[in-house]
Amino acid sequence: MTSILLFIVAFAGGALNSVAGGGSFLTFPTLLYAGVTPVVANATSALAMWPGSVSSAVAYRRELAWGPRMVVLNAASLVGGLAGAILLVRTSDTSFMRLLPWLMLLAAATFTFGGRLSPVQPSSAESSARTLWVLAGLQFVISIYGGYFGGGMGIMMLAMFAIAGMTDIHEMNGLKAVLGTTINGIAIVIFIIDRQIAWAPGLLMVVGSIIGGYVGAATARRVDRRAIRALVAAIGWTMTVYFFVKR
Repeated sequence: MTSILLFIVAFAGGALNSVAGGGSFLTFPTLLYAGVTPVVANATSALAMWPGSVSSAVAYRRELAWGPRMVVLNAASLVGGLAGAILLVRTSDTSFMRLLPWLMLLAAATFTFGGRLSPVQPSSAESSARTLWVLAGLQFVISIYGGYFGGGMGIMMLAMFAIAGMTDIHEMNGLKAVLGTTINGIAIVIFIIDRQIAWAPGLLMVVGSIIGGYVGAATARRVDRRAIRALVAAIGWTMTVYFFVKR
């Protein structure tokens, strides 16, 4: 029964990520419910959701500009994701559970309100080398968070891109997918080396998330994204309140 639940939740998480994001709001708490220890549950959830980032990056390959910005932001993502993952594997389960309500609060707040930030004018910001290095610094910080926990990371990146003056949502989503793949990819390598992956539920959830991501992408044009985002936000806030009460 637990295996069926994990598969269904991973399917739902993959579908949500392909439409609106927030899949980890489902996968991480379910792994805790299944008896996986907190740090391992977080690492396993990252593994389960990673294939969706890869497939999204491939899907958006035509919208991506493979120039200096991509190289610099990927480098920041690699180093930041590595640092965040190392921090996670050096955090005890007790310490992680103390931090978890605050991490969930940050993720839920970012998911709910992050898209409301207003962009600056691209003519003055996006083209300058200074702005690129500011973006790299912000991306480094986001990547540390992403390697450590990751909930709401994609919305943080979209908000950062909007502030930097990017306006093409497809290009923004593609860049987010590539950078997310880098962050979670290097984090997963660290989790595997440090033996922080619960392989039995993890591989089952990988399959579920891949199928869910495919189904979600196929139906994305026929669903109301605002309703889906409202549902994900409600789940995120519910989980946040739950973990604060549980402290």
